[in-house]
Amino acid sequence: MATAKNVTVIPATFNPRTRRPIEQVSRRRVAGYARVSTDSDEQFTSYEAQVDYYTKFISDNPEWQFVKVYTDEGISGLNTKKRDGFNEMIDDALDGKIDLIVTKSVSRFARNTVDSLSTIRKLKEKGVECYFEKEQIFTFDGKGELLLTIMASLAQEESRSISENVTWGRRKQFSDGKVSLPYGQFLGYCKGPDGLPEIVPEEAETVREIYKLFIGGKSTSFIAKYLTQKGITTPGGKAKWQIRTIESILKNEKYKGSALLQKAFTLDFLTKKMKANEGEVPQYYVEDSHPAIIEPEEWEKVQTETKRRKSNPRRHNCQSPFSWKIICGDCGEYYGSKVWHSTDQYRRVIWQCNGKFKGKEKCRTPHLTEDQIKDYFVIALSTLIENREALLDDGRIVKDELSDCSGIDTKIDRVLPEMDIVTGLIKKCIEDNASQTLDQECYAKRYDGLVERYEALKDKHAGYMKEREERQFKADVLSGFLFEITELDCLDIAFDEKHWNMTIDYVTVYTDERLVFSFQNGSEITVEI
Repeated sequence: MATAKNVTVIPATFNPRTRRPIEQVSRRRVAGYARVSTDSDEQFTSYEAQVDYYTKFISDNPEWQFVKVYTDEGISGLNTKKRDGFNEMIDDALDGKIDLIVTKSVSRFARNTVDSLSTIRKLKEKGVECYFEKEQIFTFDGKGELLLTIMASLAQEESRSISENVTWGRRKQFSDGKVSLPYGQFLGYCKGPDGLPEIVPEEAETVREIYKLFIGGKSTSFIAKYLTQKGITTPGGKAKWQIRTIESILKNEKYKGSALLQKAFTLDFLTKKMKANEGEVPQYYVEDSHPAIIEPEEWEKVQTETKRRKSNPRRHNCQSPFSWKIICGDCGEYYGSKVWHSTDQYRRVIWQCNGKFKGKEKCRTPHLTEDQIKDYFVIALSTLIENREALLDDGRIVKDELSDCSGIDTKIDRVLPEMDIVTGLIKKCIEDNASQTLDQECYAKRYDGLVERYEALKDKHAGYMKEREERQFKADVLSGFLFEITELDCLDIAFDEKHWNMTIDYVTVYTDERLVFSFQNGSEITVEI
């Protein structure tokens, strides 16, 4: 019979969870965490109450040493990336400054299950425990992680449900035509007593000036610099204007009193990532939804001018309306401005071919002063409108022809069903190959043929759509030209940048001192220097 072995028990000296000596008598360093997810006054009261409560709760426990109450105000709990207070607390805990974190509930800590569990496990590795008061869960407890997983999942599901309800409510408002603006970042409007947008007169004047400058030929970069120099603040209250802010104001339909609702939507309730709506969800266009700052006709003119500038290969320069508009008939280069006698009393600005001295032989086209360009333009414009009624009638006929896209629409209507049929054939081809034993060479040949047929139809459809868009664009440009001609006072024509920009396409200067003015309607008027 074997002799019994003598076993001596050597007690543990360190707590494996806290990494601290068992016999050491010291107070645990404890921090609190408080968060509210909106900036409302009611939530602010809750926020202050949480801070006061945890300060007292921790300080009153003789076994605890108060560190700090970390806070996040007006921040969602769905993602920890933008929660500065939370992230500071976790960093301090991982640096060994905290032993225990106390917070109200799992939902206050995080409503994202992955974030919650990964953070707690990271803290656990460093010997930092969390206590959720409402659920009475200590993360070092044997059942803590199981309970935490369940509670975090419930919190995440609650967030998903809230998000869906909010989205449904917003879309119901959209379908009812109810307009709500981000007033803190929107120039020209404030929320009225009835809850609808109300015009702010001072801001509305700035909006009107932006539109006026743009129609007058100024670029968005010039307008941004101009407003910054005048000391006018941006919609967000900043001193410096950005080009994209000007572009946003110029293309926003709300300034003409209409509203396109649901331009973007939330892809995922966890990340809150927004995506431009490209047809995934319905949109709603509401006309006359609120008072207009810009007349609809002027707004449409700005959209047409924007398209014209983007489609024009010549750059649009904000410094002068003549930039990229005058062409040398000798070499094809553009005219640019030059300063003569810049330092004396004879200083003047002239325009000449930018390539005049580039080639072996210099261009023989004459230089022009700005006053000459203006005077010759007035002569050309006066000549053009000598028989204004006939000009307008002809222009309207051409505009109607360009606007009539019924022939192109018929072609589009024919090609779309054919694309659907070929799509169905490709799908069936794939399904047949998956369900039957087919010769792969024959399958590949059939599949490639169908794909090639589909791509050809797709290109044809794209061509029709481009042709339609180009026709509509030309019709819009011509419409702007006809409107400008209609508004002209035949008895008192003077140079105006707006007249120049809305009527002139380009001017060609020839060596025999001829200027040919090409207008937006295709007319050409020759003026002798």
